[in-house]
Amino acid sequence: MHVDNTESHKTSPLALRPLITDFLKLVRSSQYAASDQLGAAMVTCATEQSTRGQWCRDTIAASHLKLISLLVIFVASVIGIASPVLLARRFQSNKPTYDKATLLIKCFAAGVILSTSLVHVLPDAFDALSDCHVSSLHPWKDFPFAGLLTLLGAAAALAVDLTASCHMEQGHGPHGHGQKSNYEMVGVELGTELAGCSESEESVEKMKQRLVSQVLEIGIIFHSVIIGVTMGMSQNKCTIKPLVAALAFHQVFEGMGLGGCIAQAGFSFGTTAYMCFMFAVTTPMGIILGMIIFSVTGYDDSNPNALIMEGLLGALSAGILIYMALVDLIAADFFHNPIMTSQRSIKKLCYVALLLGSASMSVLAIWA
Repeated sequence: MHVDNTESHKTSPLALRPLITDFLKLVRSSQYAASDQLGAAMVTCATEQSTRGQWCRDTIAASHLKLISLLVIFVASVIGIASPVLLARRFQSNKPTYDKATLLIKCFAAGVILSTSLVHVLPDAFDALSDCHVSSLHPWKDFPFAGLLTLLGAAAALAVDLTASCHMEQGHGPHGHGQKSNYEMVGVELGTELAGCSESEESVEKMKQRLVSQVLEIGIIFHSVIIGVTMGMSQNKCTIKPLVAALAFHQVFEGMGLGGCIAQAGFSFGTTAYMCFMFAVTTPMGIILGMIIFSVTGYDDSNPNALIMEGLLGALSAGILIYMALVDLIAADFFHNPIMTSQRSIKKLCYVALLLGSASMSVLAIWA
């Protein structure tokens, strides 16, 4: 006789309670164990970092490295910024070749500057403002100030561009060179006027190129001063040693970027030499300034105020450089340059130059 045992096989909810309780205890114990392991790992990591920091923190060795870096970085900066200027002057007698050479240099420069801003300057600014010494303070933990300052830097560069453009349009408009009588606009004078119009347009283009070069140098100088002061205040020989080589290459490529823009702007010899000199001495002067600040105040480069200043200035200069690279260099040349729009082969070469410039600076981010 078959007996239905269905009811006997049903498990009561009360019977499951001990199993659920044991499972929750197991989960909690796992969490506590993982937390303890993580805490132990963090303590071990902090201890190792502290030990390494004590070994690497050598004021005398750091000072010697910084003195060596002054000469190395200065020479690298001179080589970087002078190379495109001298190359452009070498081909100046052959105008078609000169124009193509300066255009290629400028596209390489645009890649260098764009990579500098996005791969080097901006991440450093975010790192400085997200450091635990800063991010735990009000208002720095409540708002992304690095992004805001980058936006303000780009807006400031745009304001300079707009102001200068309005000034040039007023100065080179229909009456920019004074009123001319109707008789001067007809007959034999017509050919002269057309030639004058062409020269005026070329003059406006030169003025724009000079403005781009000057604003670009301001942004790069901001960046170079921050690098120099940060390195000058550091007493960590383990950090400084690889930075010397990395910054030397950094200055070579960044100098080539700025030098390409200076070469195309057609400054006088004195102005060109002055701009090249200012770029070459900015980072060494920043290093000296950082060494003086440390020797006078014993300033700690992990101080929240130092990190905040470094982050804000870095983000501001990143915004300026991003705007200059994208708007005044890449967009202006790839879409509005007559050589680029008329010759497809030059456009391809310029695009390759842009990628090479970007890659050259991006690779350096491995070391600095």
